[in-house]
Amino acid sequence: MAHLTYSESKRKAVVIISILGAITIFEVVFALLGKGHISESISFPIIITAAVMIILSLVKAYLIVYEFMHMKYEVPGMVKSVLLPMLLLVWAIVAFFSEGNYCKSNRAKSKEHAKYKLEKAAQGSLLYDLETKEI
Repeated sequence: MAHLTYSESKRKAVVIISILGAITIFEVVFALLGKGHISESISFPIIITAAVMIILSLVKAYLIVYEFMHMKYEVPGMVKSVLLPMLLLVWAIVAFFSEGNYCKSNRAKSKEHAKYKLEKAAQGSLLYDLETKEI
């Protein structure tokens, strides 16, 4: 905010803070409405609620970084050196959740398969070797 006067920069900061406050209030009301806490007749699917919350949070983060961390005044190389690690962090979080979901589904399939094999062995339709515990 080097090119603005003190009163202009103060006014701009108040406007940005007001926008951030309005977005936050909207997020809270939307989340309460989406879960059916305000009105039981109105509720949104969890995927829509989550998507809106994520998008609004990204908008708030952008405003904070752009305005209050003065990224709009930096050279493009500096902006990219700050934003690239953040994007890699988001990618890592998505990858970790994906990997966790994959492991969870495989564990459930493995347990079901082992249970099926033990049931078949108990019925005598499969030979079960007690020493190696394999069918």
